[in-house]
Amino acid sequence: MQTGLKHTSTLVVEDKHLACNVGSGDMKVLGTPMMMALMENAAMMAVRDELAEGQTTVGGFISSSHIKPTGSGHTVTATAELIAIEGRKLKFKLSASDEYGLIGEGEHLRFIVDREKFMEKVD
Repeated sequence: MQTGLKHTSTLVVEDKHLACNVGSGDMKVLGTPMMMALMENAAMMAVRDELAEGQTTVGGFISSSHIKPTGSGHTVTATAELIAIEGRKLKFKLSASDEYGLIGEGEHLRFIVDREKFMEKVD
């Protein structure tokens, strides 16, 4: 695995993604948790094909701004770029945009784990 891996995930904003419907606000705009989930998905997908059989990645930290609202019916794209690798720890640069430009950016840490061993920790 090398730095520079990228992936872009896309979402068409529906009612189920609105802040007023996900509990993060009372406005009919894309909820911040939904934008961040799309960013996290892009990071997961960026490295998915580079992992050994039986491995996956799990999120450990995410921070993001959400600087502009996006309404229902609009398309949001989130791009993640792998910028650092420290053993099992992967660091990503994130951005999200709609048709009008940048709506958020941040960083995300994911960790490479063995699926079976990870699930053994679940109560």
